[in-house]
Amino acid sequence: MAKKAFRFGVVTGGHAARSSWIALAKRVEELSYSSLLVPDVLGTPLATLTALAVAATATTKLRVGSFVCVNDYRHPALLAREIATLDLLSDGRVELGLGAGNWQHEYQQLGIPFDKAGVRVSRFAEGLSIIKAFLSSETVNFSGEYYTTTELRPVPKPVQQPHPPILIGSSGRRMLTLAAREADIILLMPPVEEKIGWIQKAAGDRFEHLEFGQTAFGIEVTDNPVAAAPSFRGMPVETRPMTTEQVVEHLLEQREHLGISYIQIQERQFENFAPVLARLNGK
Repeated sequence: MAKKAFRFGVVTGGHAARSSWIALAKRVEELSYSSLLVPDVLGTPLATLTALAVAATATTKLRVGSFVCVNDYRHPALLAREIATLDLLSDGRVELGLGAGNWQHEYQQLGIPFDKAGVRVSRFAEGLSIIKAFLSSETVNFSGEYYTTTELRPVPKPVQQPHPPILIGSSGRRMLTLAAREADIILLMPPVEEKIGWIQKAAGDRFEHLEFGQTAFGIEVTDNPVAAAPSFRGMPVETRPMTTEQVVEHLLEQREHLGISYIQIQERQFENFAPVLARLNGK
């Protein structure tokens, strides 16, 4: 497996004030993070795509991305059009994170049927086909079990060709097989070793070109501890206190054995992780 250079992303639900959100985006860019990522979750301070658009406008190099857009929340052709527009207006700085959706209470809040996982994944696969066609074709014609598009002219065109990088994260074999064949970035969840094997088998020649990512929400850099308790979407995260040196060694070992080079951290960690970036970013 070819080693890819390290890069780091900050995951946040945003700030309910324009000045705070812009200040955060600028600070994340100043510290040389690669990306600012916003979950597609109800109840966060900011909505995903609008927040990313403002962050992109406030910065010049920072990549912006969804972490991740839930397929069932909007028609895939309309999502693709929004992403193409954002990529155009940000001069090609978008990463499109996609998922099949697994938060049953949000489906209930929106009045959307929470189908069995197999159905949601099948619908996701069709949605992904439409999104990729919209971002890279002249006309989108698609007829599936869940979606149909007819003579759809995809405008605007994204800056990044053939399309902005697509990130897919999952722990299930079927989703990871789909990601191996269609995604550019795959977000890995423990246990990783078995999942790498699934991906390699499904990816074939694509495997060497894939970028692997993983969250590091539980890592606490003890050189300058963060007081806030770690959590993600209300779920507890196992805390792993480490010095900067230990974090560097841990991430180097992960990349050596598993190929993981794209690390995502929560907003509360991003200032403390700056010494780690100084050691590893782009290397």
